[in-house]
Amino acid sequence: MSYVAAYVASLGVMGVLDFAWLRTMVPIVYRPQLGALLAEKPVLWAAAAFYLLYPIGIVLFAVMPGLRASSLSTALSLGAAFGLFAYMTYDLTNMATVRGWSVSVTAIDMLWGAVLTSACAGAGYVVASWLGGRALYS
Repeated sequence: MSYVAAYVASLGVMGVLDFAWLRTMVPIVYRPQLGALLAEKPVLWAAAAFYLLYPIGIVLFAVMPGLRASSLSTALSLGAAFGLFAYMTYDLTNMATVRGWSVSVTAIDMLWGAVLTSACAGAGYVVASWLGGRALYS
C-alpha cells in the first residue's frame, strides 16, 4: 500500500512543481526560444497521460530501489538519473527531428527533468517510509 502513497506523493509534488516551473519559464525561456513550435493550447489528454504515467516510472526506478536500500539518497540520485534520461530522450529527439529546436532549451529542460524527478522521488520515498514502506522489501 505504501507504493500507492509513494505514487500519490510523487504525482502531487510533480503537479505543483511543474505547474510553477511552466508558469514561470514558458514566457521567459520556452516561448522566446521555441516560438511558433509551441502549441497555443496543449493537447490535454496527452499532458494528462504523461502526468499520470511518469510517476509510475519514478516509483519503479527510484523510490522502490531507495526503499530496498533504506536510503533517501538512493531515491534522490536514481530519481535525478531517471529524470535526466527521460527528459534527455525527449529533448535530444527534438534536437534531431524538429527544425528550430533550441540547444539552450534542451540543456535547461534536461536539468529541470533531473531536479523535478529527484524531488518527486524524494517525496515518494519519505511518504512510503513514513507509512512503513521498508517492510515491503525486507
